Amino acid sequence: QVQLVESGGGLVQAGGSLRLSCVASGRTFITYTMGWFRQAPGKEREFVAAIRWSGGSTNYQDSVKGRFTISRDNAKSTVYLQMNSLRADDTAVYYCAARPVPIISARPDQYAYWGQGTQVTVSS
Repeated sequence: QVQLVESGGGLVQAGGSLRLSCVASGRTFITYTMGWFRQAPGKEREFVAAIRWSGGSTNYQDSVKGRFTISRDNAKSTVYLQMNSLRADDTAVYYCAARPVPIISARPDQYAYWGQGTQVTVSS
């Protein structure tokens, strides 16, 4: 069993920054891919970014490229999402997810484990 706990959400003005954290526990993660997804009210859950646990390969949704950075600290079993230049349309609940294969995917159904989510609200 894998447990994921997100933190770092909150209210920020447009143009501001937040850093989300996701701590993983329960298993070794050397072969796991970690992803961040988000879901705004009335919309489907969408891919934001992902990183292979070993190797550091990353992938981003086009709308966040150049503004968001995903990173990981294997010693702490933690993955981060640094979000800069935030916009009102970034407002959503952000979820951390884990995929037990070392291949990045943007599909939510490819991720077996999910955190509870953390709210990010960007005021314009």
